[in-house]
Amino acid sequence: MTTLSGPASAAEGPFFQLTSTAFADNGLLAKKHAGRNPANPNCVGDNVSPPLAWSNPPAGTRSYALVVHDQEGRNGLGVVHWLAYGIDAAVTALPEGAGDGSFKGLVGGKNILGQGSYFGPCPPKTHGPHHYVFTIIATDLAPDALAPGLTMPQLLEAIGSHAKGAAGLIGRFGH
Repeated sequence: MTTLSGPASAAEGPFFQLTSTAFADNGLLAKKHAGRNPANPNCVGDNVSPPLAWSNPPAGTRSYALVVHDQEGRNGLGVVHWLAYGIDAAVTALPEGAGDGSFKGLVGGKNILGQGSYFGPCPPKTHGPHHYVFTIIATDLAPDALAPGLTMPQLLEAIGSHAKGAAGLIGRFGH
């Protein structure tokens, strides 16, 4: 587990941070967090999104957006595994499994399959572990400001100058 504590020096002040009780930063994701797709032999998991928590958001935060992206996927073109946004500023965590589409209080964007839910890692067995970047973005947008079903480029463009700050966490997965 990555710590939720602040910086080593009190002079630095608290910083915006994303953590998970399921894996440390740059740690390995459990098989249950990998994707499940019987048509793809690389998808060996249970497709359960990991628990996430964040702390010390920037002043003026009204909502959050979450992006889970594999920059190594599709031979370097990248794979979007989860886009969730419209998360109210009062929310500071998502429980394990929140990416199944039933969690109230988040809007789903389009993942690699065009779905508004979490789709876990499915790296080819010959690639070794990929790095899955979990990024929480604090915005000054109202939680209901963005329509469902945005792609990653559409989401990032819509957030634009409304971004207040971001925090990231890397999980690795491979066969």
